[in-house]
Amino acid sequence: MKNTYLLTFTFALLSGFSVHAQTLDGFAKNSATRQKQIENQFKESVDFSRFKTHLSTITEHPHVAGSEANEKVKDYMVSTMQKAGWEVKVYPYDVYLTKGQGESLIELVYPIRKPLNQQEYIIKDNPFSYHPELKKGWNAFSGSGDVTAQVVYANYGTKADFEKLKELGIDLKGKIVMARYGGNFRGYKAKFAEEYGAAGLIIFTDPADAGFSRGLVYPEGFLFNDNSIQRGSLLTVDWTGDPLTPFEPALPLDSKTKVKRLDPKEVKGLHTIPVTPISYGSAQEILEKMNGKPVPAAWQGGLPFTYRLEGGPDLLVRLKVEQERGFVRANNVVATLKGATHPDEWIILGCHYDAWAFGSTDPNSGTAMLLSMTETLGKLASQGIRPSRSIMIAHWDAEEHGVIGSTEWVEQFRDELNAKAVAYINLDAAVGGRNFGASASPTLKKIIMDAAKEVIYPDSTKTVYEIWAGKSDEPNIGNLGGGSDHIAFYMHVGVPSINGGAGGPSLYHTNYDDMYFYEKFADPSFKMGGTVEQLIGIIALRLANAELIPYQLTRYAKDLEVHFDNAEKGVKGFHADFKGFEKSRSAIATLKESAATLESRINAFLESGNPDSKKSAIINKELLNFEKSFIDSKGMYFGSWYRSLYASTDPFSGYASWVLPGIQYEIEMRSKDRLQEWDDRYSAAILDLNRKMDELSKKIN
Repeated sequence: MKNTYLLTFTFALLSGFSVHAQTLDGFAKNSATRQKQIENQFKESVDFSRFKTHLSTITEHPHVAGSEANEKVKDYMVSTMQKAGWEVKVYPYDVYLTKGQGESLIELVYPIRKPLNQQEYIIKDNPFSYHPELKKGWNAFSGSGDVTAQVVYANYGTKADFEKLKELGIDLKGKIVMARYGGNFRGYKAKFAEEYGAAGLIIFTDPADAGFSRGLVYPEGFLFNDNSIQRGSLLTVDWTGDPLTPFEPALPLDSKTKVKRLDPKEVKGLHTIPVTPISYGSAQEILEKMNGKPVPAAWQGGLPFTYRLEGGPDLLVRLKVEQERGFVRANNVVATLKGATHPDEWIILGCHYDAWAFGSTDPNSGTAMLLSMTETLGKLASQGIRPSRSIMIAHWDAEEHGVIGSTEWVEQFRDELNAKAVAYINLDAAVGGRNFGASASPTLKKIIMDAAKEVIYPDSTKTVYEIWAGKSDEPNIGNLGGGSDHIAFYMHVGVPSINGGAGGPSLYHTNYDDMYFYEKFADPSFKMGGTVEQLIGIIALRLANAELIPYQLTRYAKDLEVHFDNAEKGVKGFHADFKGFEKSRSAIATLKESAATLESRINAFLESGNPDSKKSAIINKELLNFEKSFIDSKGMYFGSWYRSLYASTDPFSGYASWVLPGIQYEIEMRSKDRLQEWDDRYSAAILDLNRKMDELSKKIN
């Protein structure tokens, strides 16, 4: 197939064969035709077998951040990308982490003595489950302590759940809280438990949420069985990244450039109570012995008995956690395929590589796909087909501990990113299944959909777009939230970003996320790796080669209208007399007209034939600055590190997307006091973007 295509393409060039002119956003007609040829050659060059090869290699051993095995994964990635012809650089940081799992135990003390299981069982047919380096379940950034106490059940451990316990008169002081996963980031469960006086916290995955209540469990099915344990970080500081160096990179301690670090004792969000996760099989040993009042109906889980609020004095549990914290070396690996004509304009693709165990779906399906992409793009470059702009592929470290590696790199290169970054595409667990989806900033939503129309879905005659959209006219593209490496790029610096890939079944953060699970449940065909590579590669190549950066500028006003509709509804839920964000509404109406005018002039400029390269450079420099209108140096009241007025991580759940976060915080707090301030700040940002568009329109005209 590859040879046939290349022969056809060569013959077409030699014979003067005219390919029908294509239309692509950001491209003149002639260059659009050439771009389509490059994309076809790229798709044909993807070697689908390489994904499995890379994934098998990097997930052979458990490789948590800071481990020797993780160093070996780093070395493999460096070697692979260098062989593919990329310039590779390792960026080291000394970050403040939990230094391994330490020691922990959970045991019943009264009315019986019984230690509870804290590690997944061996599965006879799964050789990975025998691995000697597999560890107990653990939560990074737990406090240390040894507590024997009564227990209280707190549902999901959300802010509302703890408030409900207080309303019901349940005293948490000195007790061990049992909370199930879900509803919010696990670190907030610990934060709230500590704030309400608890002495310890045990977190479990309930079968109603991800176990037998929903279907067949592992290994017969892909849901959590009674010994699966979700690991994860608890870090809840008011910024993202290393807990001791907000706003600054955690450069190595022996670096010539010295970085001022906070005293850990003064950092809020470093928990002091012991916390550890457990399976629902072990949790049942505690929950079924509780004899307090029945829980509210919505709090009932999937285990076969009535859940109770308290265990009372006749049920005592011991929880012990000993964890050491200190400096751990984290290494980001960044490879660059230098652009032929605009090397100082960057398209950055990234995925972290550290995992809680093997990480075959999360994160390393994304890692393996990106390694294959370096080989494919490197092959094209060796044939003289080099992108116009630089493409960078980054593998981040210590993401699982708090999105740390990528954040430190963004903080280190903040100024360069402001001037050079066209887009960041995050691919965490990007081939974890066969269901494609994406979230994105407004300007990049269209390019994802357009690329999805160019790639055939495996074992199908339909495109990825057709499968993704289903019966809808257009697939749903979400808004960027928290939980992965796009955070610093988008929410701190203002680089337009995408978080995408193909998802599916997941034994999330368990010891069972291995190649046995991947081949049995995630994608037995191993065809999605190459498919996602083709789709993401087309996005990268269009961003890299377009004469004018192909942002969809009219999407700003369209999306802002929807978000302000939702925000006003939220405010009116507690402030019935609220008249709306009138200044922002007016600014959006103006922006809509300006964006339409600018897009029209950009299209006319491209259709003129051969756009002037100097003028194109001026336009692109202006386009790179558009998203920065939403970067506010004052930041959010819940954390000044979060500087984007457009989107942030939900500071209460840790995962959800907060669009218009300044306003969403007031809604969550049910506060009227700063609504006018936010109307002023948002309207100023929108008008600043409008001004930039008007000025650029004049330069093009």
